[in-house]
Amino acid sequence: MKSSTAKTPRLYQQVAEKLIALIESEQYTVGMRLPAERDLAAMFNVSRPTIREAVIALELEGFVEVRMGSGVYIIEHNIGKSRFSDKDVGPFELTEARALFEGEAAALAATMISDEELAQLAETLNEMACENNNDTDTHEAADKRFHMIIANATNNSAISSVIEELWDERDSSALTRRMYQTVRDSGVKPSVEEHRAIYEALKAHDAQAARALMREHLMRVIDGILQATEVEAVEAARKQVIKSRERFSKTRALT
Repeated sequence: MKSSTAKTPRLYQQVAEKLIALIESEQYTVGMRLPAERDLAAMFNVSRPTIREAVIALELEGFVEVRMGSGVYIIEHNIGKSRFSDKDVGPFELTEARALFEGEAAALAATMISDEELAQLAETLNEMACENNNDTDTHEAADKRFHMIIANATNNSAISSVIEELWDERDSSALTRRMYQTVRDSGVKPSVEEHRAIYEALKAHDAQAARALMREHLMRVIDGILQATEVEAVEAARKQVIKSRERFSKTRALT
């Protein structure tokens, strides 16, 4: 017998729905500024990254306007409009999953990667270096190819399929695309140097270094998202960003 249990909404979606309820009950009205991120995190007993995902989700749904350096403001909205996709994981969980899966994939790939695959990686590095100051879409396409070459170098179709699915989720998630766009708008692009270090570890067939460098690279992606999506540009709020990173410190420290 198939289970009839309903899928529990993701945590950021639960927070977003609670904020919508407050907006629709007019506890927060059009033109009002939402409480500070740290206060919302305390109110709902969640992390600041979760609040950040909830706010971006509300922005995508047309309930709020994010004004960098100022705050989040309620705007005109349609009551009863569509809500959020259950498939939209969110960028923080998604990137953490990538760090775990792709870190292990890099370690395995280091033990068996071929000269042909190394040559393909070197080619994508050249593409990223050439496109670093030009077309963002081309640069990111080369970035994805780099990571998928490594996934395929494991010679394990299950591993490469999972990693490709994570990349597809990254590309299809409106929430994740919005946050990555904010990162790009801040001038941050995938680091060629970090990718080159991963390539050198793979070339040396150093599994431990390949794992560590891949994980560190992807955890820095999380740091970049946190920094680029910081709404309240005040020193006290920036200090609080450090606390948000504690959620991912265990992942970063895994060996």
